[in-house]
Amino acid sequence: MQGILGARSGASRAPLLVLFTQQIVARAEPPPPLVGAGTRWLHSGSSGREHDEEDEAVPYADVPRPGRRWERKPWVTPMKVLIRRAKEERQARRENPCRVLEHPPDNGLLVPHLVEVAHRVNTARERLLHGLTRLVEGEDAIPVKRCRFCAEVHVGRVGHEIRTCEGRDSAARNSLHVWRPGTVRDVVGFPYCYHLFDRVGKPRVVHKEKYDVPRLPTILELCIQAGVDVESYPTKRRTRPVNSIEGRIVDFEPDEADNSEAETLPESETPACAPLPSPLVPTAICSASPDAGNEQEQEEEMTVPELATRTLQSWLDMRSGAARLMKKYRVHTCGYCPEVQVGPKGHKVRMCKATKHQQRDGQHAWQEATVDDLVRPSYVWHVADPGDDSPLANELKRYYGKAPAVVELCVQAGAPVPAAFRSMMRLDVVPPARDEYDLVA
Repeated sequence: MQGILGARSGASRAPLLVLFTQQIVARAEPPPPLVGAGTRWLHSGSSGREHDEEDEAVPYADVPRPGRRWERKPWVTPMKVLIRRAKEERQARRENPCRVLEHPPDNGLLVPHLVEVAHRVNTARERLLHGLTRLVEGEDAIPVKRCRFCAEVHVGRVGHEIRTCEGRDSAARNSLHVWRPGTVRDVVGFPYCYHLFDRVGKPRVVHKEKYDVPRLPTILELCIQAGVDVESYPTKRRTRPVNSIEGRIVDFEPDEADNSEAETLPESETPACAPLPSPLVPTAICSASPDAGNEQEQEEEMTVPELATRTLQSWLDMRSGAARLMKKYRVHTCGYCPEVQVGPKGHKVRMCKATKHQQRDGQHAWQEATVDDLVRPSYVWHVADPGDDSPLANELKRYYGKAPAVVELCVQAGAPVPAAFRSMMRLDVVPPARDEYDLVA
């Protein structure tokens, strides 16, 4: 028996050596590029080879999934980079404890090339609010629905039947939404933050000042700090840079309490502005300009598709301009709740009620913010046929696309679909009928 086994084992050595050698060579060669499960390529046309630049292959983009409530938001800048920056600043402070800050806006001065960007962002914000008000509350209004128990929003005549409600008593309703009429605030959300009169001299709001310091939309506060002057929210403008003595800001520029220019203006030339907006009503703050009447007349003469196109472009311009401003002007957000603060540091108001707030004594866990924290995109399900009164079915939810509520509202009003949201809205997918969904692979 041993001889037979030995003969068999010896005879099989040669093919095993060849197979082992082939495996080593295969491992040495670089593997072919893999296509991830989350990446999907869209091709136009039957052959997939002849297509224009607009219809060329683009990767499929899905809506970012919201994080869990007990998890912290992902860091925009890696923690190792933040630690290295802190060590470099500490070393520079030890080597030169008394120094003049040179780079704006850390020295209290404005960034010259961003002042015009701030004005454009503020103008785009006002146009966006005016356009959304006409599209939602005008004569040819597009219905917007809002769930009574959660933050779900739907743009369409009939609310969808997708079971995604996580509000109160959702288990008794089988996670179905209870729809009610929505407003402009449900379409676009601007978080509020504290206004800083002196962003360098006093960058933080303490807990005792939470009722004394006014709050305003974060996007407007960013524009004010970048160079936009609003009469309702005064701010300090410096002409000379500040000094840093052992990490503390020292300003040797005398305070100018009297605004001579504002006092010399007669009452007829003083721009009339509306009262402070309430946080419940997202109205735009008045900015007196000679072309305001002409723009209002042009808006009245616009058709609904033209108004929708202009509103959508204003939303895109506002987000792109805010992203440029945030590269220079710091914006912080809480890592566990949606609180946002514009300035060098976050405030110290103990108002956080998110996860682990007991360990922080109610204070926020501040970190770097993104554009989505500043201008929150409320994602809604895409309705391919707005005239169809049949609601979206829960069984076919994997065939439906999603888009920000502003994009979906403007597209239903007649605006063209932006190229960045075509794959997200799944325009190339034809959902099956309700009695055919189980027959589709």
